Amino acid sequence: MANQTTTRPATGDDDAGQRDLAATTRDVASGVAERASTVAARLPEAAATTRGAVEEAARRMEAGSDEMLAVGASLSLGIALGLLLGGANRILVALALIPATAMGVTLLDRFGGGRTSPSAASARRGA
Repeated sequence: MANQTTTRPATGDDDAGQRDLAATTRDVASGVAERASTVAARLPEAAATTRGAVEEAARRMEAGSDEMLAVGASLSLGIALGLLLGGANRILVALALIPATAMGVTLLDRFGGGRTSPSAASARRGA
């Protein structure tokens, strides 16, 4: 069995269709470029807002009691494990672990489990 191919000469309809396709592609590309420039213009503001929120969260964790941090870390860990056992997307499980990790690291820093430089350790000892 042989495959036969036939070629047709290009007609005016085919040329018009190709021109329409090219024009549509240019329109889509220019629309994407406009939206990308709008997003790029807003990116520094979004980064500043995110930085402020993270700093505020870190400040509140530092000011919170040990019990509150332990309960928050346990709750976040429980939610993450429930999501994992429930078959949730791994990205959601990882996102649920972020607060548990932050609170756990804060607790470890309070109890001397955190890494400190030698100068900071000697300053705490009063040397």
